Amino acid sequence: MSGFTLAIVGRPNVGKSTFFNRLLEQRKAIVEDTPGVTRDRQYGISEWNGKTFNVIDTGGFVQDGVDVFEKEIRQQVMIALDEAMADVLRSAKKPVFLVVNKVDNSERQIDATEFYSMGIEKTYFLSSMSGSGTGEVLDDIAALIEVSADQPQEGLPHFAIIGQPNVGKSSLLNALVGTERTIVSDIAGTTRDTIHTHYNLFQKEFILIDTAGIRRKTKVHEDLEFYSVIRAIKAMDEADVCLMMIDAEKGITQQDLNIFSLAVKKGKGIVFLVNKWDLVEKTTNTAKDYEKNLKERLAPFKDVPVLFISAKEKTRIFKVIETALQVYENRNRKIPTSQLNEVMLKVIEAYHPPVVRGNSVKIKFITQLPTAVPSFAFFTNYPDDIKTPYKNYLENKLREMFKFNGVPVRIFFRKK
Repeated sequence: MSGFTLAIVGRPNVGKSTFFNRLLEQRKAIVEDTPGVTRDRQYGISEWNGKTFNVIDTGGFVQDGVDVFEKEIRQQVMIALDEAMADVLRSAKKPVFLVVNKVDNSERQIDATEFYSMGIEKTYFLSSMSGSGTGEVLDDIAALIEVSADQPQEGLPHFAIIGQPNVGKSSLLNALVGTERTIVSDIAGTTRDTIHTHYNLFQKEFILIDTAGIRRKTKVHEDLEFYSVIRAIKAMDEADVCLMMIDAEKGITQQDLNIFSLAVKKGKGIVFLVNKWDLVEKTTNTAKDYEKNLKERLAPFKDVPVLFISAKEKTRIFKVIETALQVYENRNRKIPTSQLNEVMLKVIEAYHPPVVRGNSVKIKFITQLPTAVPSFAFFTNYPDDIKTPYKNYLENKLREMFKFNGVPVRIFFRKK
């Protein structure tokens, strides 16, 4: 997964969300014929020609609007222009693609040629609704992306601290390293890039990636949330394990779930940190009930370690390190083929794949693939007939038998 990020910006109702859905091949964004309906940002992962990249769908851009939302959306668009395509933007010029949408007949094709007058070299005419013309755009986007190794460099585990503003990311980093490492400021965008800290204490060594550095301020509330998403995505791309921090009193939000889902798609190890636990009134089963409710929100990937901490009070912060290192080890675990088959063929024998269209589905052989994320190929006579429930069964058994907790597991069915 590259660290390349594409931001889709433009006026309301030009088809940004439809284009976003086309790139992700799913209906994720809300699509309506009402200008400015995308009040929030959407983000996901697109793949083309073997290259993967992040995609952000910003809200609409209205130059002279009076709607208070339009003012906020305008700010978000400018932030996207400043922050997207992180690696490329450090150079003097930013790649700009002019995408002229809704060109779905010959008459509009002729009308669209006037956009050449804008002087943007990379100009494309397409229809996001039908998909025509999107291949050319994707080809040129993919050409900008350098293929990088899936594993972070430097040979040490990389742990990213991610979460919403004010959940305690800086406090955790400072508690771990014993110094005021990050600058906390009221100025929006103080920490635009991630901060890397080399931890080498108590016989434990790793790289901490911090995305903290901004306090929430009313006027830039929306901007800060957008910055936090951008930085979390960047940190994820650089990390082996994501330390997902939430506020114990506020609980998990939809944005937290979105980022969690993205980390899963990127194949990152995950540890959930419920911070400020010292502020929560407790009874006998408070932590147990909290963890149960949290994991229900994370379904179907519920096999994630959950730690209740206080970064301020330094409660259980070294348990965070131990757990993150364990998840890192889980993510890098390689199972010998003989052991894999001995265990999993018994699991399959105990619960056979359902018969499909009268065909008896048989799985004969399993092997682990040479990838950064634990991935397994199951060789079968009918690979297309194995449905999600049975796939989930196999995934859960792999976790249970080989201790892959905290790590996404990928399963592929191949023709034998």
